Amino acid sequence: MISVIIPVKNSERELGRCLAALGQSHYKDYECIVADDGSNDGSAAAAARHGCRVIECASSGGPAAARNLAAREARGEILFFIDADVCVRPDALTRVAENLAEDPTLDAVIGSYDDSPDSPDFLSQYKNLMHHFVHQTGNEAATTFWSGCGAIRREVFRQYSGFSEDYRRPAIEDIELGYRMTADGRKILLDKNLRVKHLKAWSFWRLLKTDIFDRGIPWTELILRDSNMPNDLNLQISQRISVALVYVMLAAVGAMAVHFRGLFLVPLLLLLVLLLSSYWFHDWHTTRSRVRLLAPIVLTFGACIFLAWRHHMLALIPPLAVTLALLYLQHRFLRESRYRRLYTALTGISTAGTAAFIISFMPQHPVIVLPFVILILVLFINSQFYVFLLGRRSFVFVLAAIPFHLLYHFYNGISFCAGSVMYWTRRKPQTLRTKTADRPADPAK
Repeated sequence: MISVIIPVKNSERELGRCLAALGQSHYKDYECIVADDGSNDGSAAAAARHGCRVIECASSGGPAAARNLAAREARGEILFFIDADVCVRPDALTRVAENLAEDPTLDAVIGSYDDSPDSPDFLSQYKNLMHHFVHQTGNEAATTFWSGCGAIRREVFRQYSGFSEDYRRPAIEDIELGYRMTADGRKILLDKNLRVKHLKAWSFWRLLKTDIFDRGIPWTELILRDSNMPNDLNLQISQRISVALVYVMLAAVGAMAVHFRGLFLVPLLLLLVLLLSSYWFHDWHTTRSRVRLLAPIVLTFGACIFLAWRHHMLALIPPLAVTLALLYLQHRFLRESRYRRLYTALTGISTAGTAAFIISFMPQHPVIVLPFVILILVLFINSQFYVFLLGRRSFVFVLAAIPFHLLYHFYNGISFCAGSVMYWTRRKPQTLRTKTADRPADPAK
């Protein structure tokens, strides 16, 4: 039997869809346990309606504690953990059972997000597609566990006392468990065909908070604790190099901004607007509330016009406006038009031409090429990801993804620095206490 364990807190709508998808499973020998971590909506009632066993957590201790509580009540030989905001495919339980039955040495198996995230807005599409790409390009011999869609033998889970309950928020408790397992030589399989649909809708600030405070910083502390940084998933060497290059690029941009001032900053701002416009127009046609997008679009374009006038660069505005109009129409009519390929090519030519025209207004100094050379290098290192996005979405989607991917590398650097400081700050008092305890007693006393 498989015990499907789902922690939930105030996710009634997502949980309902999650359980409806689970009910379509081909594999029938399973039980479903929903651990309610202090919800004040109808999550528990939704679970009961779908025939799940509901366990109420005594206190809100976070998903790690909720999963552990449910695991102690589980009857299955296999514990299959999924999040409340994912939908499994009908073959998911079958794949889990077959993987663990075919290889008796296999201790756990994890899956992947699919490439069709539920929320239509740009950030949710971009972030969930990046998760999918990372899993699909990872090593099948995994070095970590994933509780979003991961199964583990019950006796193995209990041997490791489950997830660390030190993590009282959704964080890296699954990664920490996986590190402990692989450190002991346990075998974890990444089954790239074990896929789930992610229902989460990401906002900009939610994305930053999660990536920095719930993942980046605690993951850094875990890496330093275990002295282990595997060349896999988000920690691949290419990603570490990308972080370093982004900071070198920003240092170069900062130096040029100080030296050339507006002559460099105005064209740079217009280039950034050109990239971000794809993000704005994508959300313009997918969001229910366009008012929140209208203000930044109007203010940003107004600032561009003012700064271009202030630095005698008004000639840059007409080609930028034409390209923005083409990008808007691309988002509006792309799916309906039978001239899709032709229009996409026209938009690409216009975008490239406008970018080149903007760059031509920058100071004619050899050092100006430095940040662009570094940018091209970063894009080349991550070209596999951009080609993947191009195949799944569109050229304009890739344009919008570039600044967010650069931002991702930037705040990963911040997370690593902050996590390192926090780790060594916490470790220093422990080291001092250990040295004091180990010091030989003074015979004179």
